[in-house]
Amino acid sequence: MKVLPDKFKKIWDAWDIRGFILVSLYMQTFLILFSPFRKRTTSKWIMILIWSAYLLADWVAAFSIGLISNSLGDSSEVAEVEDLMVFWAPFLLLHLGGPDTITAFALEDNELWLRHFLGLIIQVAAAAYVFLQSLPNKLWPATMLMFLAGIIKYAERTRALYLASLNSFRGSMLKEPDPGPDYAKLMEEYSSRKEANLPTRIQITPELRKESLVDYYGYNENALSEFEVVQNACHFFDKFKGLLVDLIFSFHERNESREFFRKRTAEDAFAVIEVELNFIYEVLYTKIVAIHCKKGYFFRIISVSSVFLALIFFLLLDKSKFQKPDVGITYTLLIGAIVLDIISFVMLFFSDWTIVARKKPPKESIFATIFEKFLTIRRHGFSNLRYIKFPSRIIIRSGLPEIKCRKISLRILCRRWSESVSQYNMISHCLNERRKKVDELYDYLGIKEFLDEQAHVSTKEFTGKLRAFIFDELRTKSEVASDSETAKDMCSSRGDWVLRDNNCNDLLPWTIHKEFDESLILWHIATEICYNTEERTNNESEKDKQDREFAKLLSDYMMYLLVMQPTMMLAVAGIGQIRYRDTCAEAKRIFHKWDLIPGGNSKKACERIFSINTEVKPVEVKGDRSKSVLFDGCILAKELKKLKREKWEIMSKVWVELLSFAASHCRANAHAQQVSKGGELISLVWLLMVHLGLGEQFRINEGHARAKLLVGK
Repeated sequence: MKVLPDKFKKIWDAWDIRGFILVSLYMQTFLILFSPFRKRTTSKWIMILIWSAYLLADWVAAFSIGLISNSLGDSSEVAEVEDLMVFWAPFLLLHLGGPDTITAFALEDNELWLRHFLGLIIQVAAAAYVFLQSLPNKLWPATMLMFLAGIIKYAERTRALYLASLNSFRGSMLKEPDPGPDYAKLMEEYSSRKEANLPTRIQITPELRKESLVDYYGYNENALSEFEVVQNACHFFDKFKGLLVDLIFSFHERNESREFFRKRTAEDAFAVIEVELNFIYEVLYTKIVAIHCKKGYFFRIISVSSVFLALIFFLLLDKSKFQKPDVGITYTLLIGAIVLDIISFVMLFFSDWTIVARKKPPKESIFATIFEKFLTIRRHGFSNLRYIKFPSRIIIRSGLPEIKCRKISLRILCRRWSESVSQYNMISHCLNERRKKVDELYDYLGIKEFLDEQAHVSTKEFTGKLRAFIFDELRTKSEVASDSETAKDMCSSRGDWVLRDNNCNDLLPWTIHKEFDESLILWHIATEICYNTEERTNNESEKDKQDREFAKLLSDYMMYLLVMQPTMMLAVAGIGQIRYRDTCAEAKRIFHKWDLIPGGNSKKACERIFSINTEVKPVEVKGDRSKSVLFDGCILAKELKKLKREKWEIMSKVWVELLSFAASHCRANAHAQQVSKGGELISLVWLLMVHLGLGEQFRINEGHARAKLLVGK
C-alpha cells in the first residue's frame, strides 16, 4: 500500500537534500539575528522560537550530511550533480559551528562541550567520507576551502562551550598557588640570631597600595559618559567574574568598588551593572571569548578568506553542465555564508568588547562619534519609539485559551536586558481559578505551569524612580557597613534593620521570628490588603503614592520569584511551595464561600478578609498541620494600619530589604542562568550589593607583609 503518491515521492527525492540545506541556512540566519533578543525580553514565546531554532539547526545540518552521503552512487544522479552535493557538505559543517550570537541556550549546555567535541570528530569524518567517495571531483579545491572554514567554525563553537563550562571558567581565574612569605626561613634566622645573643627584631612593612580604577582612569564624581560606563563595567567584570564560581575577594577590591559606586548616581550605577551583566551573558552564551583574541581573529580571517576564495573559484568555473536550480542554491550558500560573516563582524565591531579594547576614551573622530551615538541609543533608546502588539498572556475562559496582546516598545532592539519587573499576585490568582477538570488536563499534559505563568504573570517597567529608590536604600546601608561584620549583618537583615531604624519594634516578630518564605508570604498578603482597603484622598502626598506603588510592585515581584522562579529562591525558600499552596487552598475555600470565584474583585476580597475577627491566633484554632498564613497576613495588615501615614515608606523599605536578602543568598549560577532569559531585577540588586561592599565574598583582609630582620639596637 502506497502512503504517498508517486508524484510527491519524486518531488521529495529531487528536493530533500536541497530543501534541508536551505532550511539549515535559514536557521543560521534566524539565530544570528534573533538569538540576542533572549537577553532583552522575558517573553516565553520568543524563548520557544529561539529554543526550537537552536535545537533544529543542529539536527537539520547533521541530517543533511546523512542525506548527501546516502545519495552518492545513486544512478539517478549525474556526476556533476553529485559534485555539487559534495561541495554542499562542508557548508553544513559551517552551520554546525553555529552563529557567533549563540553557542549555548542554557548554562548546562556548556557542560556538554565534550559531546560537541565528539560531534565535531564524527561530522568531519562523515563529510570527509562524502568527499573521498566523490573523487575525482572538479570542485575539489573549493570543497577543501569550505572544509577548512567549516572545521574552524565548528571548533570555535566547541572551544567557546569549553571555556564557558564551570570547571574551565573557574580554572581560568585561579591564580598560581600562593604559599606566602617564607615564614620558616625567617624564623630560623631569627632564632639563630637570638641564640647568638644578638639584639634582633622583626620589622613589618605593610603591602603597598595597589593602583585603583580611579588612579588609572582618573575619573571623578561627575556623571559618566557612555564610553566610561562600558570601560568601568569591563573593569569590574574582570575583577568580580569570580562571583559566578564562588571565589573570594580582597577588601582592597571591596573598598575600590564601594568607593566608586557610592559616588555614582542611580542611573550611572545601574548602567554599569547592566553592561557588566551583558559581559557575563556574552562570556557564557556566545562565542565572544573564543574569537575576541589574537588566535580567534587569525582563524576567523582564514575562515572568511576560505569562503571568499571558494566563491571566486565557483564564479570562474564552467557551470554549463550544472542544473540552474543547483547553481542558484550554491550561490545562495556561498553568499549566505559571507553575509553571515559580515553580520558577525558588524556585531563584533559595535560590541562592548571593541569599545573596551580602546584603553582610553576616544578623541574627536568619526569613529568616536559613531560609538558615542550607538552607546547612547543602547542606553536610552530611540526617541518617540513606536510600539508593536505582541501576545503577552493566555486567559482561560470557559476552559478555552484566549490570547491577549499588549504593546511592546521597539526599545527591545537596543536594550541590554528586559528592563521590566515581573508581577504575580496570589490573591488575584486565587480569584481567577480554572475549572478543576481543565486544570487536571493541563497538568497531565505538562503545560500547567507554563499556562499559569502566561495567565497570571504580568510585567511593569523598571522606572528611573524605582532605580533611585533601591539604589539610595542600598547606598545608605553601604555607608553604614564600613567593616565586614556590619556588612554581613546588613546582608542577613530581612526587614528588621528598617523596622529598628524606624522604632517599629512591635513588628520585629513578623520578620526575625519567621522563616524567610513565611515572612515573604505574610508581608505579601498584608501589603495586598493594605493596598486594596486604603481610601485614596486628594491631600495624599506624591511621596506616599510613590511608596505605596513601590511596596505593591516589589511585593508582587517577590511572590513571582517564590512561585514562578523557585530555583532563584532555593537557598532561602525553605518550605515556601508547601506554605504557598496551603495558603492558596484556604483563600480559594473562603472565596468560593463568598461567591467571589471565578473573576472576583481583589479589592472586595481583601476587604472581606480584613473584616474577619482575628483576636485569636489562627494556629491556636487550626493547629500547625496546615501551613497556611492567610489570616496571619491579615493580622499583620491590621498592625501595619496602626502606623498611619508612614506605613508605606516603611513597607517599601522592608520590601527592598527582603529583596536584598534574597539577592545576596541566591546561588550565583541562578543569576547566571537568568541573564539569558531577559534578566531579573534580583540579579542587578545582587551585583550592586557586591559592588557596594554588602556581601560575604570579601575574606582577604591583608596582603603580604614585608618582614625584615634587623640586627642591632
